[in-house]
Amino acid sequence: MSAATAATEAVAAAATAASTVVRRAAKEMHGVVVSAGLMNRTVKVKLGGVRWEPRVRKYFKQPQCKLVHDPRNSVRLGDVVAITPSWRVSRHVRHVIKHIIAPFGEPIEARPAVPTLEERVAERAEKRARKDERRKVIKDERARVRAEARAEHIARKEAKKKGKLIAAGLAPPEPKQKPAAAMTSPDDVD
Repeated sequence: MSAATAATEAVAAAATAASTVVRRAAKEMHGVVVSAGLMNRTVKVKLGGVRWEPRVRKYFKQPQCKLVHDPRNSVRLGDVVAITPSWRVSRHVRHVIKHIIAPFGEPIEARPAVPTLEERVAERAEKRARKDERRKVIKDERARVRAEARAEHIARKEAKKKGKLIAAGLAPPEPKQKPAAAMTSPDDVD
């Protein structure tokens, strides 16, 4: 099995696993985009809500605003959208645009398409695989540098030890070389 095939299978497995996890927790909410274009790939969506006030025994409007991830900047101010919980994109962004219910202004066909859950999961798994590959290259480079530094340290330590022995007069004996006559083979002699 080649490395490319293994990586493709790993991405596919991660995509299906993440897709099933996200699907189980999905709760669709509808709201109106009240702020768009100020943040890159993030919009503010106002969700309807009511609060019961027991003293006057009456419901009061209590809208809730959420920061929502818009992967392709396809939502405009005033759009009615469906959002779902997703993995956390940043500190306050925990939801993602599922689809546009009613566009305001520019028609949907003229905008970038809102990616499906499977597309987002595949994109995230691919991004993670690229990140893991970058980390592996960096880790290998650091290990190589560390090994070189260690070898250099050991060489310096040996040289220092040898220098101390020579200074103390306890130099290790040099390896003996064979005499020139012994180095020649019997065939070389005439």
